[in-house]
Amino acid sequence: APESLMQALEDLDYLAALDNDGNLSEFGIIMSEFPLDPQLSKSLLASCEFECVDEMLTIAAMVTAPSCFLQAPPGTEEIAVTRWHRFSHPAGDHCTLINVFNAFKAATASPTEPGNNEKWCRDYFLSSSALSMAEMIRAELVEIMKRIELPISEPDFGSEENLLSIKKALLSGYFMHIARDVDGSGNYLMLTHKQVAQLHPFSSYYNSRRIPEWVLFHEFSISEGNSLRVVSEISPHLFAELVPQYYFSNLPPSESKDILQEVINHLAPVSATKEEQK
Repeated sequence: APESLMQALEDLDYLAALDNDGNLSEFGIIMSEFPLDPQLSKSLLASCEFECVDEMLTIAAMVTAPSCFLQAPPGTEEIAVTRWHRFSHPAGDHCTLINVFNAFKAATASPTEPGNNEKWCRDYFLSSSALSMAEMIRAELVEIMKRIELPISEPDFGSEENLLSIKKALLSGYFMHIARDVDGSGNYLMLTHKQVAQLHPFSSYYNSRRIPEWVLFHEFSISEGNSLRVVSEISPHLFAELVPQYYFSNLPPSESKDILQEVINHLAPVSATKEEQK
């Protein structure tokens, strides 16, 4: 449909993947080297700047592969949630996926008996095939990074600086995937349109005591009950710092936009000072 094509071109333009003539920009050409969604390619390239490449490679592989969480058989739902809780990360689902992947790698690296990783996955209600696929995708992405001579930073997962860098890299690509809890009960209104959604049951925030107000989400699924899949908490200040102004100005009016505008106005004098220093 023409509307879909125009929306796609607009999204690529927001991601700086197009030049003024509508052709791929130099940045867009590098993005196109990766067999990933444009937002994910942008986040992966941004991770070179924020020095969290190792972590973003894992995130990119995990969200590209099928979901690693298996639907628990009837009567075992609570057990599954308890087992998954071991991997939960307070920073959100993206970091939780890193924990799952690292735990899978550790289980695979030192098997005490043949088929240990399959048993480990069954014990934790995880898909062995999905995690193996994520492992292959990650290896492929590493090869592409090396081929086009992009820097791969050393792993530093868990440090406060690293967690902030991961969120900055994610926001660089997924600033169009932001939602706000408008009533404090998990009803998220997306910034781009007046669509209300809830957290997916596989989210580490689902049924937790602390529901974040602002989230970045990987995808919105209508087929799964208007749910947001793979979400992480972000701050309005970080959004205001990284969002392209021309994207923000085109957002439809909303209470969320007003709140963000206040944050941007508050940050404006600081930004102006930084520009002068540059």
